[in-house]
Amino acid sequence: MNTTRPAVTVVGSINLDLIATAERLPTAGETIGGAVLSEQPGGKGANQAAAAARLGGSARMVGAVGHDASGQRMLDALDAAGVDTFDVAVLPQPTGTALIVVDRDGENQIVVCPGANAHLSLDGVEFGPEETVLCQLEVGLEVVLEAARKAQGFFVLNAAPAMDLPAELLERCDLVIVNESEYALIPTLAEAKLVAVTYGKDGSAMFEHGRKVAEAPSAAVSVANTVGAGDAFCAALVLALGSGLDYSRALAVANAVGADAVGDPSSQPDLAQLGHYVERTAAASGASS
Repeated sequence: MNTTRPAVTVVGSINLDLIATAERLPTAGETIGGAVLSEQPGGKGANQAAAAARLGGSARMVGAVGHDASGQRMLDALDAAGVDTFDVAVLPQPTGTALIVVDRDGENQIVVCPGANAHLSLDGVEFGPEETVLCQLEVGLEVVLEAARKAQGFFVLNAAPAMDLPAELLERCDLVIVNESEYALIPTLAEAKLVAVTYGKDGSAMFEHGRKVAEAPSAAVSVANTVGAGDAFCAALVLALGSGLDYSRALAVANAVGADAVGDPSSQPDLAQLGHYVERTAAASGASS
C-alpha cells in the first residue's frame, strides 16, 4: 500500500446540525415529546473533510459559512480535525443548518437550510493534478459542475441528496458514491464508469457501467447515529483507492470506517488512521496488506 498521504479536497456543505434524539420518528402532523437536543458540526462536505483528515489524509475544505457564532464553531471543528480551511469563505448569509431527528435505532429524518452554502463560489480556487476532488449535492449543482471542470485529477461525486445528473457531470466523474436508494433514484448511474453503492448492513459493492466488479460485507455494529456514517465511508473509500488498494479491499476498509462512524453519536466522529482499518480488514479476511 502507498504510504504517502493522499491529498483530498472536499467541495461542499458546512452545516450546524441540530439533532433531536427521540424514541421514534414522528409521522406527518405528529408531535413527539421526550427527545434530547444536541448541536454538532455537520454538513456532508465538512463531515467528509473531517473524516479524511482524521483518517490521515491531507484534507482541504472548500465551502462557506456565515459571519456568525455557528460559522466560527464550524471552522474551529474543521481546524481541530486537521482540515485546511483557507478556502472556506465567511459570508454575510447565516451558516447552513440541518434539522435532524434520530430514533433509537439510529434512523433519521433531515431538513437542510442551506444558508451560506447556497452562495459558495469557486472564484480563485484551484485544484492540482495530485488532488482528489470530492463533491456532494448539498451545494449548488453549478458549483459542482464548475469543480468538475476545474479538477485536474481524480474527481469523485457523492450523489446525495439524489437528483438528476447532467451528462457532462456524470462523464467527468471517475467515481460516484451513493447508497442503495440513491442508486435506484438515479437510473443514469447504470451507465457511469465506476459507482460504489452502500447497502447498510449488507455491505457495499462496486459497479463498472452497471456490472458488479467487487463487493465487501459490512461489519456488525451497534447503531448510535447514521448521520455521518456515509460521509466517513466516502472519505475512507477515496483514501483507500488513493493508497492503491484494489476495489474489494478498499470497500472493506470503507465499510469498517463506516461501521465505526455508525457506533459514534457524532456526525464528525473520531476515527483511527486509515492503516488501522487496512490491517483490521486484512486480518479479518486473511489477506495481506
